[in-house]
Amino acid sequence: MHEHAYGPSESGSVVLDLGGDTGALIVYTGRDLHGREIEISRGDDRRVHSAVRGRRVRDGSFHNAVYPDLPAGIYTVWWDESTPAEGVSVHGGGIAEFMWPSSGFGVAC
Repeated sequence: MHEHAYGPSESGSVVLDLGGDTGALIVYTGRDLHGREIEISRGDDRRVHSAVRGRRVRDGSFHNAVYPDLPAGIYTVWWDESTPAEGVSVHGGGIAEFMWPSSGFGVAC
């Protein structure tokens, strides 16, 4: 697990290239995970990670990790280096979502 001190991103700052066999995954978390890198993997593929960042939207902000440009398939979200959560299905042309159980999840104004 890695942690970084990223500031919040602005609305519309993430570009997703969706279509064909390419999709995306968004892992929603609470504010308490800000800066933490969450790993995912597909089958026996190597793990990739994305940092949890605050995202500003019209009505406030929320925290998530975004995984753009993923080949379609079943991905495992990892709680830590050795504990898998559950599989998430990413479909080409779509955005899959995963809610990280956290007491701080929700929109904060």
